[in-house]
Amino acid sequence: MKRQILFLSALLITFSSFAQTAEEDFKPSGDVQFKVFWNYHYDFSQNATKKSAFELNRSYFGYAYDFSKNISAKIIFDAGTDAGFSEYSILLKTAQLDWKVAEGVKLSMGLIGMKQFNDQEDFWNYRYVFKSFQDEHSYGPSADLGVNAEFTLSKTLKANFVLSNGEGYKKLQDEDGNQKVGGSLVFEPIKGLTTKIYMDSQPTTDSKAITALALFAGYKATDWRLGAEYNKLNNGKKYSSPAVDHDLDGLSFYATYVINKKFEVFGRFDQLSSNTLPGIISNDGNQIITGIQYAPVKGLKFSLNYQNFSFDNSTLDAKSLVFLNAEFKL
Repeated sequence: MKRQILFLSALLITFSSFAQTAEEDFKPSGDVQFKVFWNYHYDFSQNATKKSAFELNRSYFGYAYDFSKNISAKIIFDAGTDAGFSEYSILLKTAQLDWKVAEGVKLSMGLIGMKQFNDQEDFWNYRYVFKSFQDEHSYGPSADLGVNAEFTLSKTLKANFVLSNGEGYKKLQDEDGNQKVGGSLVFEPIKGLTTKIYMDSQPTTDSKAITALALFAGYKATDWRLGAEYNKLNNGKKYSSPAVDHDLDGLSFYATYVINKKFEVFGRFDQLSSNTLPGIISNDGNQIITGIQYAPVKGLKFSLNYQNFSFDNSTLDAKSLVFLNAEFKL
């Protein structure tokens, strides 16, 4: 509790020290935003009950507004087909205020985007095809209610510290009211190379907290990029489901070769493993994704790709699918 109070007190002091009036020559303005993920897929898996389907898995729409050069806000709604909700339920994904309170210091508050796997997702760059590893296996939420402080320490080093509910944007704060505390360091020692370490912890009603660790390194050249990450979740089946002494380990490797401005090919390999406990069904196994992307104009992408997941449990059938994915956004 003390660390939460200290963090919030520091925010208030920062506001009072660095708050500035908006520039007289600045004209406030805003714009509408949207993003849609569409796909058609054919399922070659053994004993598959639904062989093919058209899907509209995600639709984001919202509005962003700049109050001044240093203060902005955005609100984004998410229409999707997540388990536990009816088809195309609409949820509030982001309701975020950003304030650049000083040179190299930015505060974000409200229902904010998390920093846990944002760099990895941007480097992978095919979210409309498949989620990044931590997002796919629920190591943490992509958005949550809380406060984030981001610091640019130098040209090559930045850090963030976040205090959040820990439940994600699809759930309200639980009755315990235990906040998640986390942070990251992103270091870019040379041009093209990005490294990152992230850690968080959330107390539970049990004696052990749910903790997450993520390590990432990625290198980007003119016509290719290569990324690798290691992820670990302790004492949980996922970030919001405590399970004492149940741990998840994960590796993810991905690469892209840019043929020209419109075409690129990509591949990815994931491995998920756990120390499976009695009564917990394991989803351990290997994921392979390979495909090609075509981007005819700005804001529009198509991908033809193959996705395979083979379970370590030999009694479970492997998944084998071909996808045609599309993303269109403003």
